[in-house]
Amino acid sequence: MSNRVAIVLAAGKGKRMKSDLPKVMIEVGGRPMIEYVLDSLDRGGIERMIVVVGHRAELVRTALEGRGVEFAIQTEQLGTGHAVMACRELLTGHDGPVLVLAGDQPMTRADSIVTLFEEFERGVAACVLGTTHKEDPAGLGRVVRDRHGEFTAIVEEKDATNEQRRITEVNMSYYVFYWPDLLPVLDELKADNAQGEYYITDAPGMLLTRGKRVRALDVLKPHESLSINTVEELAAVEKAMKEIATQSTPIAFNQTWNP
Repeated sequence: MSNRVAIVLAAGKGKRMKSDLPKVMIEVGGRPMIEYVLDSLDRGGIERMIVVVGHRAELVRTALEGRGVEFAIQTEQLGTGHAVMACRELLTGHDGPVLVLAGDQPMTRADSIVTLFEEFERGVAACVLGTTHKEDPAGLGRVVRDRHGEFTAIVEEKDATNEQRRITEVNMSYYVFYWPDLLPVLDELKADNAQGEYYITDAPGMLLTRGKRVRALDVLKPHESLSINTVEELAAVEKAMKEIATQSTPIAFNQTWNP
């Protein structure tokens, strides 16, 4: 357990949320959305958490004071891969798995985290990524498999063929990497895209080209695919949380959510 590390990406702005707050500080059910992610990591047995901060970093640091997390600074917001690069110094000498996930995914479940780490610890892959199926996968990266069911690629919708667009299995940006294998890949990430950013999404495919195995596990629950990028999506997540809480043990919604 002690060798399990999580990197939580929390440097972005809440521009589309019509807020100057760091996105992860926008409240869901009366709590900053990142709190739910950290709660799930706690329940998943993750003892070391590194939160990557950037925009108005002091607000995130203050809000998470006392939670025992470490902080890495992403001075420029140049993509998810760039955010993971900011953690290299903190992880000097680490020889084990690292979970990379976003701090704006408050529907993250502890059991999904446990399953991804358990699969990684079987020792068969340099990367295990969590996927789910969506009836309407519009806008999401499709998970492409070969005829044996093995992962071959994540194809973004804008780059997908008509056949690939019909794939309903999607990437939800839950990755467990073997850190020593990921390090050289980080050095080779390219920002040759319209946004000029470095994406961790490219890392699984790059590991494959190095002869490493990548496993895609369809283990995420449908509600874990709910993201928060707009005020409308925020309302949808709050509604889903309340419905799940009602179906399980009665709890105070603004204090905890027990996924």
